[in-house]
Amino acid sequence: MMPPRNQKRRAAVVRQATSGPDVQTIFDDLLAAFRTVLSGMDSWLVRDAIDRIEWQMSPRTLEAKTLPCLRHLDEINEIAADFARPLVALLCEHPDVLCWGQTYTEKDFSKAFLDNYGWLELFGTRGHFVNEDAAAGLLILGPRILYPDHHHLAEEIYVPLTGGAFWRMGEGPFTMRDAGEVVHHRSNVNHAMRTGDRPLLALYIWRGGPLAAKSTLTGEPAQ
Repeated sequence: MMPPRNQKRRAAVVRQATSGPDVQTIFDDLLAAFRTVLSGMDSWLVRDAIDRIEWQMSPRTLEAKTLPCLRHLDEINEIAADFARPLVALLCEHPDVLCWGQTYTEKDFSKAFLDNYGWLELFGTRGHFVNEDAAAGLLILGPRILYPDHHHLAEEIYVPLTGGAFWRMGEGPFTMRDAGEVVHHRSNVNHAMRTGDRPLLALYIWRGGPLAAKSTLTGEPAQ
């Protein structure tokens, strides 16, 4: 469950989530902070992605949606890398005006997984900004969660904004990645993630394939 909040204020914010200059300013600030994080990465792959993105994007009207995984935002704010703090602060200040989503249902994963998993698509074919060529946003995984082997046609670039999570690609072992490391998953290559005692927040970019396609699960999900 989400932490207790002022229910009247929360309801008012949700009603205003798709209209009003203040809310659009939040979205614009998020996009700017997201781009700033990417621009600070010392990676030719990320630079190429930045150069290929058309940053003058039209806003899309979305209904606000929260998820149980947002209860981890306070801890994420404490452990996020310094370079990510302005972006994470915006998420923590305005979680209720954003449209958080999940690709999977209880047919795919246990409720325990779904209560600790969610993503925010900032731009793409279903994000807060319209982009038909690339999708990008943020992924949350709670502590002690296995996101099992899966793959998809789109190429994927991840940048962890918190450290301590383990990542695997292909048949390789799980390897801990620090915040700021660039993790690259090529088209249709199996990959998996596993968190330790702390939650994970990671920035992602999808490109070169269906931008809203459901991943193909090839590993056995933890129950």
